[in-house]
Amino acid sequence: MENGNLENGSVKKEITDNGICSSESVNGSCDVWSCKDSDSSSADHLVIMVHGILGSASDWKFAAEQFVRMLPDKVFVHCSERNMFRLTLDGVDVMGERLAEEVLEVIQRKPNLRKISFIAHSVGGLVARYAIGRLYRPSQNVGDSPNSKREEDSRATIGGLEAMNFITVATPHLGSRGNKQVPFLFGVPAFEKAAGLVIHWIFKRTGRHLFLTDDDEGTPPLLQRMIEDYGDCFFMSALRTFRRRVVYSNVGYDHIVGWRTSCIRRNNELPKWEDYVNEKYPHIVYEEHCKAYDAEESVLISTEDNTDKLEEELVTGLSRVSWEKVDVSFHTCRQRFAAHSVIQKPMTFRSKTFTARCKILSSKATMGPAVKSFGSGLPSCIENRVCRRLKLVYSNKNCYCAQN
Repeated sequence: MENGNLENGSVKKEITDNGICSSESVNGSCDVWSCKDSDSSSADHLVIMVHGILGSASDWKFAAEQFVRMLPDKVFVHCSERNMFRLTLDGVDVMGERLAEEVLEVIQRKPNLRKISFIAHSVGGLVARYAIGRLYRPSQNVGDSPNSKREEDSRATIGGLEAMNFITVATPHLGSRGNKQVPFLFGVPAFEKAAGLVIHWIFKRTGRHLFLTDDDEGTPPLLQRMIEDYGDCFFMSALRTFRRRVVYSNVGYDHIVGWRTSCIRRNNELPKWEDYVNEKYPHIVYEEHCKAYDAEESVLISTEDNTDKLEEELVTGLSRVSWEKVDVSFHTCRQRFAAHSVIQKPMTFRSKTFTARCKILSSKATMGPAVKSFGSGLPSCIENRVCRRLKLVYSNKNCYCAQN
């Protein structure tokens, strides 16, 4: 590995033996790209990676390097730094504004970019949803035909770039407000109610947003506002613009974010995953492609009389766009009790880490034509699975793209 200094505000540049370049800025952001001039100049797909609460840009560095190693001529990866550590306590909206500004700055630095994707962990998924609402750019010159709305969605952009993949990993899309959404509270109503009253002492404004106790000047809770276009924030229009929306969820052993809130399902919609077998990715225990529902269909789907009305509103709102849902379990791994972290980044034993990340790296709608070479010397069976998966994906021209 070689190290060097950069003059453009970065303090460290690293070049790995595999030809992967990465730079770390004064503020802590991390950019990862191929060191080959021909590859780096042709990379037109920006991948923004967003960490979770009290996290940093380095949380995603391992995954970023895997992206660039597999797709050297296609992706430029930026690990966000504007909301690191204690700054993650400032609130989802404040963090979203910072992230939106950061993304625009990266786009300005790389004029060759044409596409954009987001991958976010935990609270970072909510921050990314807010940011894309600010970055949404509607299409121009759309007519009044019956299909004009769908045409507008397909032509709209995120920061001027074509929106490709929006992927969240263990993100509390329905918040953390009761109903066993925070597993370490054991589903005890008294504990959950008490947590909602004191959470802001620990996690400040972000805690209020997660428990839906915020009341800014009489407005609805932020997560409730984010299930529609609200004011000058086009939250749902932005989500609809992406070709694919994917949620990765822990079915158990995640003591921070519950299964339902991370997979955007009602309790009666949770799948029976125990009999599901995925030989290539054994930690992936269930996969589902959920089409978009309109409001009337969502009312018919909800059959539970004791459903929390606000939670039901969030599920209904987010179900107006299609989602790919991937459920993950580490119940056979010795790292299972750290599932919330393992699902994002390597822990002690790399060979037993997040197999589902392989699916993220090899997303079918990811980036362009067939890859002809895949590098060598990959250190673990996980990366080898990524190689095999990529070969299959890029040899399949009829890849799946979810309909809005």
